[in-house]
Formats: sequence, C-alpha cells, structure tokens
Amino acid sequence: MTVHLNTQADLEDAVHALVRFDPRLGPVLEVAGMPSLRRREPGFAGLAAIVCGQQLSTKAAAAIWGRVSTTFDPFHHDKLKSARADRLGRLGLSAAKIKSLKFIARELSEERLNLEVLAEEDADAAHATLTKLHGIGPWTADIYLLFCLGHGDAWPAGDLAIQEAMRIGLSLKSRPTVKEMHPLAEPWRPFRGAAAHLWWSYYHAIKKREGVIAGTAAASPKTTTKKKPAKAKAVSNTKDVLNKSRVAKASAKPAKNALRRKAAKTTGARK
Repeated sequence: MTVHLNTQADLEDAVHALVRFDPRLGPVLEVAGMPSLRRREPGFAGLAAIVCGQQLSTKAAAAIWGRVSTTFDPFHHDKLKSARADRLGRLGLSAAKIKSLKFIARELSEERLNLEVLAEEDADAAHATLTKLHGIGPWTADIYLLFCLGHGDAWPAGDLAIQEAMRIGLSLKSRPTVKEMHPLAEPWRPFRGAAAHLWWSYYHAIKKREGVIAGTAAASPKTTTKKKPAKAKAVSNTKDVLNKSRVAKASAKPAKNALRRKAAKTTGARK
C-alpha cells in the first residue's frame, strides 16, 4: 500500500496512526506538536531545484535557482538539455551540477525516466531509481520523494537532524548511523515519511532551529535548501578547540619563562 501525503489532513491521519502503532512517539508528538505538511513543486523543476541547492546556503541556493528558473521559463527538460554549459555556468551552477541536470534532462527526454510514476512505487524502489541518476544521492532522492511527490513512506535515513532527534527522543546511546536508521524505522511503515515530518518538528522544538528544507503547504512551495546543523556544529567545535589551544599556549609562556630563569640562576650558582 502506497500512502500519499497530499494534504495536511493526510499527514495528521498518518501521524495519529504512527502513535497508535508505536506508543514511544506519543511523548515526541507532545513536544513537537502536529507537524505542518511541506510540499514543493513536482516534476523536473522540483528535482532540479533540490540539485541546485545541494551543499549551498539557503540564500545562495535561492538566488541561483531564481536565476535558473527565470532564464528557462517555462522550465522544461528539453530546454535545459540543449542549453550551453557556459550559459548555465554564468547563472551560478557548478560544473558538477550542470552535468547532473543535463543527464537527468536527457533521461527524461529519451523517456528512460518517468518521475510521475515514482509516487506510486514502493519507497525503496523509487529511491533506488533516483539514486541511479548521476548526481542524485540518497538524501536528495528521499527529499524529492517526500516533498515533491508526497510519498508517505520516503525515509531520509541520512538526515542528520532526524538522526539527532531520534537519539534524544528514543533515548539512544548515540546518534544512529544510516545503516541503523532503517531497522529503527521499520515499525513505521508505510508512514515513514510522516515519521520524518514528526522528527523534524521534534528537532525544531528541542533545538530551536530548522533541520530540513524550508517549505510550506502545497499551495505555496518554496525553493530553499536544507541547512546542515551538524557541519556548522563541527566548525564551531573546531574554533573552540583552536581558541582553547591558543589560550593554553599563551598561559604556558609565563610558566616556561619562569622555568628558564630558575634554571639560569641554578646554573650560575654552580659556577
């Protein structure tokens, strides 16, 4: 059975079903509150927007996608397939992203790929289809299935915010790995996509920051990208370590100087 999250009511029904299946999620829902459905534009445009925003800040991703979508309006895979690489580069796209977008555009043009049918496929099969495409990683595939197609069982196992939320909410000893995330979510089939929404809301409630692509209801999708809290945390920790190292070195200098003076006096006395 393929569940679709096309409306807020669909999401709420799925979340209530999850709590019935797994009572551990009851306290999570109490803290998180009912999550809001987030949807983005489907089809090639939705996938291209996610690809454009990979590994970029929200602001930079929105600016680049704004230029790309405005230049190719209406946005169609045939137009992008025939576009010159240097023209795409001037819009802010990297060589790797240009290669990925052109590859997907060719697959669609040659009818070797049909994005619409993925919404009806098993989540794991749809995930496998997308990750076979050049430049489409597991996270991108799952985000597309969940936000653009409303696939109710898409499971972004590699999402750091969900991993951290589950560590806290399920009282795990450590943040689960991608491999560990799949068996943990197995009891939530076929509503793993709704579980992802719930865990993102829980992460937002306990961390006071977004952990997923910003978005709104289907009527007004946005094209911003996921922030990477774990990466920012790592940078922050690195700075802390460096600062502590500098402080330690600075505080060690007087002690070393004192030892040198004491050694010099001792040597002088012996002479």
